Amino acid sequence: MNANDTKRLAALDHAHVWHPFTPMKQWREQTPLIIERAENEYLIDTEGKRYIDGVSSLWCNVHGHRVPEIDDAVRQQLDKVAHTTLLGLASPPSIELAAMLADRAPGKLTKTFYSDAGATALEVAFKVAVGYWYHRQKPEKHRFIGLAGAYHGDTTGAMSIGYSELFHRPFLSMVFPTTWFPNPDPCRPPQAVGNLPPRPDNVWPSEHQPLADALTDYCLGQLDRMLREQAHETAAIVIEPVMQGAAGMVCQPPGFVKGVADLARKYEVLLIADEVATGFGRTGKMFAVEHDLDENFYGPDILCLAKGISAGYLPLAATMVTDEIDEAFTGELADRRTLYHGHTYTGNPLACAAAVASLKRFDDTNLIEHINQSAEIIADRLAPLRDPEACPHVLDIRQRGIMVGIELCEDRNSARPFDFAARRGYEFCAAVREKGVIIRPLGDVVILMPIPAMSHASLEHMLDTVVETFLAWRPAPASI
Repeated sequence: MNANDTKRLAALDHAHVWHPFTPMKQWREQTPLIIERAENEYLIDTEGKRYIDGVSSLWCNVHGHRVPEIDDAVRQQLDKVAHTTLLGLASPPSIELAAMLADRAPGKLTKTFYSDAGATALEVAFKVAVGYWYHRQKPEKHRFIGLAGAYHGDTTGAMSIGYSELFHRPFLSMVFPTTWFPNPDPCRPPQAVGNLPPRPDNVWPSEHQPLADALTDYCLGQLDRMLREQAHETAAIVIEPVMQGAAGMVCQPPGFVKGVADLARKYEVLLIADEVATGFGRTGKMFAVEHDLDENFYGPDILCLAKGISAGYLPLAATMVTDEIDEAFTGELADRRTLYHGHTYTGNPLACAAAVASLKRFDDTNLIEHINQSAEIIADRLAPLRDPEACPHVLDIRQRGIMVGIELCEDRNSARPFDFAARRGYEFCAAVREKGVIIRPLGDVVILMPIPAMSHASLEHMLDTVVETFLAWRPAPASI
């Protein structure tokens, strides 16, 4: 393609396409970056310019773009059948994938219900949790406790339990009541946590251990209090384990997930782990909950997966449950225990074939070890941002594995935030894009989410570009 093609496509885009999570007035005032093709960790636009994919194509690409083994798996499946329903039928790829997930999932998760996106995986989990207690003769257990700041998607149930004032305020009339316990956010700790020792200048809020310990105790204490009052009507606790993504990459201290699981078990409520973003290696384990596994915590009761499950090739999601939960939905027809829920493209053979090939590559390439090496490189290369004089607008760096959030602020000493309307995160990411690296902000938190299999040379180039941009970046003066 050439410049004329780009101009034509841009005009059509502005005339007809409504982009997700995008301020469309501002979008239509500029020429869009149109990605035509890709190769390994690079995205290539309509004029041939190459960009490092620093957001894993919205956190879903795992092995890079145009992976021969996954391409071949999809092509071979195309020669058989592109889609057939799982309603009353079965297919080899969906069967093989479910067995592979059961082998790799933590604890006692053995059954998989397929859908097509993270939000739909959570909707299945919510219905399963309520249905489980209904069939156990406890229909009063139908409410949920969520983790403050959570994001679980934009369907009605997902909005209800992962409510965001920014995203969902116009739809408040649509959501059902949910209770939230506080998250251990080191940059916005609840005042009730009390006085803490001052933080040294070279320590990020997320690395301040006394604060982390106090936050853990406080947040789990609040959850305990809620459960004492609400367990009789609570179906499940819902968390994004280890790292809350859309909340701005808020890290949970080690042991926090196990603490939540212990309380769920103590008060006889289910634990739903939303690993749509954290699953498939991004935190340094295949699944994030594995960081807290021990002989007393074998894993969640329900696990939700999407994004990386098909390596970013095709829409696919999975809701995994234990045999105990599955049994609550089985019985004679007269018992009316069937889960009457489904999606047209449930267990799509092309998507499942891509997912099977992706899981095989985890083993063949020793990808988890590569990810942990990448995590060390990230921590090392971002070290220059610790200098408060060189980077006065960096408040905090939060990292788990290769998931990174760099929070910006107007003043580092007082932690005063930028005006939201100034879009400083967007401004910074635009400056990085000019240098051939695509990253995205969540408000004023700059997100780094490299492709897990990204070569270390490309990763280092990406990180060096980000650091160099930070060292030179001075926010434009606010308009009056």
